[in-house]
Amino acid sequence: MKTAVSMGTGNDTRVTEFVLIGFTLNPHLQTTVFALFLLIYLLSLFGNLVIIALTLLDYRFHTPMYFFLSNLAFLDIWFISSTVPKMLVNLVTKNKTISFIGCILQMYFYLAMGSMEFFMVAIMSVDRYVAICQPLRYNIIMNRRSCVLMMLGCWIGGFLDFILPTFMVFQLSFCGPNAVNHFFCDNSALVRLACSATQKLELMFFSIASLVILSTLLLTIISYAYIVVTILRIPSASGRKKAFSTCASHFTVVTIVFGSCIFIYVRPAESSSLDLTKGVALLNSVITPFLNPFIYTLRNKKVMDVLKKIMSKGSPVES
Repeated sequence: MKTAVSMGTGNDTRVTEFVLIGFTLNPHLQTTVFALFLLIYLLSLFGNLVIIALTLLDYRFHTPMYFFLSNLAFLDIWFISSTVPKMLVNLVTKNKTISFIGCILQMYFYLAMGSMEFFMVAIMSVDRYVAICQPLRYNIIMNRRSCVLMMLGCWIGGFLDFILPTFMVFQLSFCGPNAVNHFFCDNSALVRLACSATQKLELMFFSIASLVILSTLLLTIISYAYIVVTILRIPSASGRKKAFSTCASHFTVVTIVFGSCIFIYVRPAESSSLDLTKGVALLNSVITPFLNPFIYTLRNKKVMDVLKKIMSKGSPVES
C-alpha cells in the first residue's frame, strides 16, 4: 500500500494526497466487514428515505414533529454518505488515498452535518417540551413559519460553524507524513500531520465543537427537565406512560448522539486510545444515522400502521 504521495516546486515539498489508515483488520475479515457496512449503508438510506416519503406523501404526517424528523432523515443520508462510501472503497481496494481537497471537504461536511444533528436534536427536544408542557398552545407556538425558521437556523448554523477553521486547515503546510490514523479525514488526526503550528487551530476546533455540543445539550436537558416534572404531575399511570412513550424514541437518539460526541470532542484526544476514539466516531457517523429511522418508526404505531397499509394497498396517501 502506498504510504506517502507528495510533490513540490523547488525545495518546497507539499502533500497532495492523504492515506486513510482506517481500522486494523485481519485481511480475511475485510470482505465480511465490507458486506456488513454496505448492508448498514443501504438500510440507512432505505429507512431515512421511507421517513421522508411518508412525511411528504401522507397528510397524517404533516405535523411539526414529522417535519423535524424528515429533516433529520435527510441530514442522516448525507451524514452517513460523507464517510461510508469512501470507507467501503478502502476496504476492497489497495489504494486507500484521498486527495488533499477531498480530505478537507470530507472533514468539513462531517463537522458541519454533525453540528446540524445537534441543532436538530435540540429543536426536537423543544418540540416535545411544547407538546407535553404547553399542549393547548402547541399549534400556536409550533406553527409552520416557526418550524421552517428553526430548521433553516439548523442548516445555516451547521454550515457556518466550521467554515473559518476549515479555511485555516487549507492554509496549513503539510510536508509529510501523510497517513491519517482514522477511517475518514477527522480534523484532529489531520491537523496532527501539519508541519506548521496548529495550537490555535486545535483550540478553535475544540471551542466550536464544545460550544455546539454543550449549548444544545443544555437546551435538551432543560426541555427534558420540564417534561419529566410535567409528566410526574399527571395523576393517572396510563397518562404518564403515554406521555413517556412519546419521548422515548427521541430520548434514545439524544443519548446516542450526545454521548458519543461528548466523548470525541469534549475529552482531550490524548486521554483516550485511538481505536476507542475511532469506534465512538463510527457509532456517531455510521450507526446513529442507521438507527435513527428504525428507532423512530419501530416504536411508532402510526408509522407502522401506515407502512402495513402501503404494503397491502400500495399507496400511503390519505385525503
